[in-house]
Amino acid sequence: MSQFCREACHSTTLQWRFKYRVSVLRRSLLRFLHSFMICSGRKHTNSTYRMLQSHAALPSPPPQPPIDFSDEASLEALPVTLPPPLFNTHDLDSDLVSLKITLLGDCQIGKTSFLVKYVGDVKDQQGRQGKGPNQMDKILDVRGARISYCIWEVQGDRKSEEQIPMACNDSVAILIMFDLTSRCTLNSVPRWYKEARKWNQTAIPVLIGTKFDDFIQLPIDLQWTIASQARAYAKALNATLFFSSATYNINVNKIFKFITAKLFDLPWTVERNLTVGEPIIDF
Repeated sequence: MSQFCREACHSTTLQWRFKYRVSVLRRSLLRFLHSFMICSGRKHTNSTYRMLQSHAALPSPPPQPPIDFSDEASLEALPVTLPPPLFNTHDLDSDLVSLKITLLGDCQIGKTSFLVKYVGDVKDQQGRQGKGPNQMDKILDVRGARISYCIWEVQGDRKSEEQIPMACNDSVAILIMFDLTSRCTLNSVPRWYKEARKWNQTAIPVLIGTKFDDFIQLPIDLQWTIASQARAYAKALNATLFFSSATYNINVNKIFKFITAKLFDLPWTVERNLTVGEPIIDF
């Protein structure tokens, strides 16, 4: 029995030594082949590096004409070539640049009327209005470049404040709105701005006074007081200020053209208007 055990152990030892020598020989061959490939200048098959063109060799972009910011002007006035966007494109259309914009402000200040005036026919979008923020889309065809604005409107009551993080996250612009005929909605502007900045530090801030057509019916001294306070808030928030009217389409389209110019670093020709009794634009 002991003789049998010794023979079995000896056989196992020989098998182990044979396998060890084969593995050593295999590793040596692999090292030799690797060294040979490096010396011969062969690149690794999994390499993903490539030479990028120098910035100095890139052609300089042609000068771009300024944008006409009148509400009647067509978006065809935008330059032919838009700079490459820094935002995600639409999942189903690689040519469509999708940008998110958020509307904030108290209830009953005209946010929905403002949004409907800009978007236009919203019959096909009514299904997107539910317990969450109201969402509407506007697609712009600009000489080969397609931009989709996905606009989120937070209703403004206490129950909807929990929607602010979802609405503000990833937005490229935040429109804080107030009613020009209601001082309490203007006083709420700093609170809305503070809440928005908790969730988004980079979005372009725009301060918008609504119902300008009713505002001009107020006494001139009250108009001056409200306009002065709105301008002070806009300066403190580093925001551009627009007085608008959805009823008469005053500065509605102009606001989104301004946002487009800011996002894509395009030249724009809108002028400041600080005259009391006229739709103020201050920046």
